[in-house]
This record gives sequence, structure tokens and C-alpha cells, in this order.
Amino acid sequence: MTHDPAARAASIRDVAQLAGVSHQTVSRVINGHPSLRESTRQRVLDAMEQLQYRPNRAARALVTARSRTLGVLSTTAAALYGPVSSINAVQGAAREAGYYLAVAQIPELTDAGIAAALDHLLAQAVEGIIVIAPQELVLAHISSARLAVPYVTLQGGPEYVARELTVDQAAGARAATAHLIGLGHRGIVHVTGPLAWFEAQARAAGYAGELEAAGLPVPALLEGDWSAESGYRAAQSFVRDAGTTAVFASNDQMALGVYHAAREAGRRIPEDLSVVGFDDIPEAAHFWPPLTTVLQDFTELGRRSVDRLVAEIEGGEEPVPASLLPELVVRDSTAPAPA
Repeated sequence: MTHDPAARAASIRDVAQLAGVSHQTVSRVINGHPSLRESTRQRVLDAMEQLQYRPNRAARALVTARSRTLGVLSTTAAALYGPVSSINAVQGAAREAGYYLAVAQIPELTDAGIAAALDHLLAQAVEGIIVIAPQELVLAHISSARLAVPYVTLQGGPEYVARELTVDQAAGARAATAHLIGLGHRGIVHVTGPLAWFEAQARAAGYAGELEAAGLPVPALLEGDWSAESGYRAAQSFVRDAGTTAVFASNDQMALGVYHAAREAGRRIPEDLSVVGFDDIPEAAHFWPPLTTVLQDFTELGRRSVDRLVAEIEGGEEPVPASLLPELVVRDSTAPAPA
């Protein structure tokens, strides 16, 4: 049998005819029925591939009473490297687990905006939700919403630890700060992310904790908004101060802004000013000089979040939550403190 895809899309009966089975058998293969011979299952799968047949997800959900869809709730900051990487990782892990992914972006950070995004996901019959919106208001809303589906949060705060999967942000910040202290720096400033974000809070706490452990003063925090422009503006307040010899920026984009301000002020990196970022964006190795930064394993975080949700949905044993440790990547933007 030949099939002309230009004429019409292949149907389940076309697959059955090519595979030499009944259309009920094809349906059982699509829905993962266990009582099939492997040779029969493979014959059906081969026919589906040859005909480029894709099951109708809506029809399948009616038969199985399952959508096999996970939802992702994200903020409008989803264009940032961290959230984008998390969503991509979740999408890949969901596909491997046999699930579709629906993404809803919170249009505005208000109760009404959060409710609208949640309603959008629930209307698609998602079986679980992964929250990539690490702000207090979002998680408080979700906690009080009494969702009928399980959820996990990526980078939640301490009150949400039962539902949290995270990279240990504080540990990454401590490693970055310890690296600078080990190079002899004493005047180390920190450009934070927006402090409504849990990651920014944790990185600031790790930075301050490491300075205090070394007996060093903790300068006033300089709050940015994750953008290079905010890093540039923050750096203008200290970049001409010879007593400031090192900067820990809460992400790599803000570190880039620090580079800009340092160049304008005639401060050389790393001879006069050492700089550390966070995230290890792909461009970090191509800054000049290449940026010392903290690497997060977004792929593993995405896999664990999907594993956790799928186990809860399907009644399996839930993996024990555990924080991932980030890795300090040392490049040429840091050097011993100037004498």
C-alpha cells in the first residue's frame, strides 16, 4: 500500500491495513497496552513511521482519560538564559518520558495574572505543573490555590522545600566569593538580581555568608534586574573606587555591564578589577577577558523535575529531592588582588 500524504493525512485504518492488524490493535499500541507481542507492536510502529501518522492527542485523551501533558508556569522573564534553559531541559525530559508540554507565561505579576496563567494550563488538562517563576507572590498563590494536580517548583524559597528542586544557589555564590577571597581581594562588591527572586536572595546570602566567615565587611548590596544595563548602572557607583578590587555579579549579563563600566573608567579586568558572574551563558567564554562564572546543570534539573512529577502522576516511587551543586568555572576575568 502506498499513501500520498498530499492527498490526506493518514488515518488509524491506513496504519492498520499497512501493518496487517486491526485498527483496535493500532489503538492499543498508541495507548501503551501491555498485552501485545513485541513483534506486533514494532510492525505497527513501523507502519506509523512510514505513513507519518501522528495520533490525535485530543482523541487519545478521550479514550484514556489522560492528556499526558505537563504544564510549565513561567514569568515574563522567561526570555532570560536561566528560565529558557530550564524550559528547554523540561521539554526534552518530558518528551523522553512520553509527555507533551504546555507553557503558560504569567502576563503580569499579580494575583489575577497568575490565576489567568494557571487557568490556561488547567484548561489543557495538564496532569502536573512545573513552576519556573521563583517569586514569592507566585508560589504563595499556588500554595493557596489547592491545585488538583501535583506541582514542583524550580528554585523555590525555603517555605516550599517539599515541592522544590533546585541548584544550590547559595553554594554557588559562596564558591564565587571564596575564589575572590582566595586571590587576596578584600573589597568585594555584589550586584544582585531583583531581590523579589529567590535565586537573587540565595546568591546574596551566600556572598554575605562567605565574607562574614572570612571576617570581612559586607558592603551594601547593589540591586540589578538581570540586564547588562543594570549591571552597568550599578558598577558606576563603585568602579572608580580603588578600594573595590572585585565584583560578584548575580548573573553573566550584569557582569557584562560591569565590564562596560570598568572600561569607561579605565579599570582593567582582571589587573585592576576581578569579575565573577553566574550561569555560564554560552557567550561567557567569549567575553574579553573570558568570564569566570558559576555553571548550573539545567539539563539535570529539568530531568529531575519531570521524573518527580511523573512518579507522582503515575503512582511510582518519588525521587528524594536534592539540591544540585553548581560548579565554579575559572577563566581569565579574575586575578590576584592588586598590591
